Amino acid sequence: MITFFVVIGVAVVGVIKGLRDPEYRTIALALVLLLAGGTNFYHRIEGWSWLDSIYFCVVALLTVGFGDFTPQTDDGKIFTIFYLIMGVGVIGAFVNLLIKKRMERLAARSERQGEDAAESQD
Repeated sequence: MITFFVVIGVAVVGVIKGLRDPEYRTIALALVLLLAGGTNFYHRIEGWSWLDSIYFCVVALLTVGFGDFTPQTDDGKIFTIFYLIMGVGVIGAFVNLLIKKRMERLAARSERQGEDAAESQD
């Protein structure tokens, strides 16, 4: 149980640090708006509870797809097609940004280590 809280703490710190970056903020805002819009849509059109609606949105966007909730109305099905196309794109952009930032940190660390090694040889 302690590990769970440590992981959550690390994730929260990472999100707070990430919000300093304008590109990260833009993608995070798009993701929040997408989740809020999808949740509202499914609550109103499909008649699901707020919890069921956000649950479906998260499971669908993460492409888990348990199948326990599926849109039953034609409007819900059409919305879901476009929601998933946009949502998977936003999730992909977020993952791409995380990888890019990680690569930049690794390159900077490698560069610092190279400079330290050169100084120690002098």
